[in-house]
Amino acid sequence: MALTSTLFTGLSGLDVNQTRLNVVGNNIANANTTGFKSSRTLFESQFYVTDVAGSAPTSEFGGTNPSQRGLGATVATIEKDFTTGSIEGTGKPSDLAIDGEGFFVVQGVNQKFTRDGSFSLNSANQLVTTGGDFVQGFGVDADNNVVPGLLQNIEVPLGELTQAKATENVTLAGNLDANGTVGSGASILNSQALALKTGATGSVLDGTTLLTDLASAATPGTALYTAGDQMNLAGKKDGRTLPTSAFTVGAGSTVNDLLGFFNQGLGIDTSVTATPAPGATIESVAGQTKIVVTGNLGTANSLSLAGAAFLNGTGVSPFTFTDGQNSAGVLSSPTGESVHTSFVAYDSLGTPVTVDVTAVLESKNDTGNVWRFFATSGDDTDINSVPSAGITLGSGTLTFDSDGKLKDSTGTTLSIDRTNTGSGTPIVLKLDFGSATSLTSAHSTLVTTQQDGSPIGTLTSYSIGADGTITGAFSNGLTKSLGQVAIALFNNPNGLQDAGGNAYTVGSNSGLPIITSSSQLGAGEIRAGSLELSNVDLSKEFINLIIASTGFSASSRVITTSDQLISELLNSAR
Repeated sequence: MALTSTLFTGLSGLDVNQTRLNVVGNNIANANTTGFKSSRTLFESQFYVTDVAGSAPTSEFGGTNPSQRGLGATVATIEKDFTTGSIEGTGKPSDLAIDGEGFFVVQGVNQKFTRDGSFSLNSANQLVTTGGDFVQGFGVDADNNVVPGLLQNIEVPLGELTQAKATENVTLAGNLDANGTVGSGASILNSQALALKTGATGSVLDGTTLLTDLASAATPGTALYTAGDQMNLAGKKDGRTLPTSAFTVGAGSTVNDLLGFFNQGLGIDTSVTATPAPGATIESVAGQTKIVVTGNLGTANSLSLAGAAFLNGTGVSPFTFTDGQNSAGVLSSPTGESVHTSFVAYDSLGTPVTVDVTAVLESKNDTGNVWRFFATSGDDTDINSVPSAGITLGSGTLTFDSDGKLKDSTGTTLSIDRTNTGSGTPIVLKLDFGSATSLTSAHSTLVTTQQDGSPIGTLTSYSIGADGTITGAFSNGLTKSLGQVAIALFNNPNGLQDAGGNAYTVGSNSGLPIITSSSQLGAGEIRAGSLELSNVDLSKEFINLIIASTGFSASSRVITTSDQLISELLNSAR
């Protein structure tokens, strides 16, 4: 009976509109679900009964069209809308959102994919979802370079200690004033007049004289030293107090030993050729025998041994040093453009090692200028060894062209002794002055911009960049890459199976996942400290709700009308 089929046609309308109401209701229920993707229901006609097949036209007949009766509707598909939802900042570093295409990869019992980036760290410092699945990404090699390809659980080991690293390279930058005065003159410090102690075995006061036979000319009966005396030297260079160095007077210690100690403790580089020649000597000055200490060129190398700079163990200074002259009558007059800077390097145990660098304008000509730098360190462990270089590490030159650019450098490799510290010794530093210039300016500047060593440090915080790279910040100021969040792409995202819990699994028609990283192969960028909101449009869903309920009501009217007609037919048959 045709009226009976009408009942089933109306029933199919109830079914499809009820399905649509379910989908709309699910969309509305998840309007505030993080990363939720709305769905839409698409209908299609079920099938048709052909009453008249139709005929083709002929020369005598125009033809007829087919006559078909439809038997209702069915659901063609329920389709996901994978457009990106609004992104809202949360401030939590482990919250992530994908601005564009792609899915986060998570691993539980099975591998799944999600747009919900509300992640957190578990007790093992692993990045996990709210459901406990592990967030997947790429690890790093021994040099903290991301190694793409192999997925693994992402770990952010807060509280972990880093291995200390010895400094190898140091970069210095700045501008050395090309208009400055070329360095000339030097500090010349004179001791009081000296003499052999009364009764000394020798007859000539020179470098071979025993320190125990040395006396002031004013009090020749009293020796300045006795065996076992410990002398501490803490002079100043351009107002900067130098590291304290010590010297113990032995029974065979000579004046030459003391002179070498002055060179070591004051950081005087005696290998540099200059006038006057740098270094401590014993000379006859204006008819009096004195110890004469001559510094290196430049005002930044000016020396001072005033006050408590040189004391014995009882706090008494055996010498009084003042600005004076040498045996040639050259007076103390350090001048010239110069600049000083210092930086901290690290040995293999992470112990800080301070290095001072002083640069002095040495010469100028039509092709450019030459600066000489002096490097010293009070943390060089052979500071109190005799003979040794003391705090002096060496010197070198920086040659600039007429454009103020560095064209050549020498002596840029420094070696710092770390004997008996437990560290690897020596530390070898390579100084890079490539960023320095020599142009006219108000004054010279020299700063350290980078060094590649580090002490031991603790991972205190982390951040995730737009490319998904996780960067850890350590208490020692070091930053390292800890890994990278992976993103999966699919040729047909609508082919994924919704596994619930804001997660999807691979479907028969989704294609296999293409694992990549942010901004690669069409993947979106990662926004850290943010979450993607649902893409449900409530106004649109309310319209769909009205349409679905209207369709449902209309289909029910078809059933009611058919029922009334069947009842009328049965009543008329009585």
